[in-house]
Amino acid sequence: MFRAGVSLDQLNAMSRNTAMEPLGIVFTELGADFLRGTMPVDARTHQPYGLLHGGASVLLAETLGSSAGGLCAPDGHGVVGIEINANHLRGVHSGIVTGTARPLHVGRSTQVWEIRIEDEAGRLVCISRLTLAVVPRG
Repeated sequence: MFRAGVSLDQLNAMSRNTAMEPLGIVFTELGADFLRGTMPVDARTHQPYGLLHGGASVLLAETLGSSAGGLCAPDGHGVVGIEINANHLRGVHSGIVTGTARPLHVGRSTQVWEIRIEDEAGRLVCISRLTLAVVPRG
């Protein structure tokens, strides 16, 4: 389902000098129908009470969903986020969280992605849904 010839190294290289780099987001796996990445839970991603900041979870979710969506866009097109929601289900104090983006709908003009973020024990931390518009590059 994804554009052929794209590697994790290429995806990670595109993250340099973006919001993903200082938060430590790394793409870790590109499967047949999913894109997975990790983010540390530390001072960079904490809110004032020492828990994973919900905004950091949303940034991870949008990074994974948008990147996966871009890999599904037809030649000459890209994607832009038009709506994202997130339910924060479990607090995390430290460690690594892993997000996995899977498509719910990949159409000609819109895409919808579900992103599950889990802690190191595999417990669901955040569930997010991202809607993307497919637009011509220009």
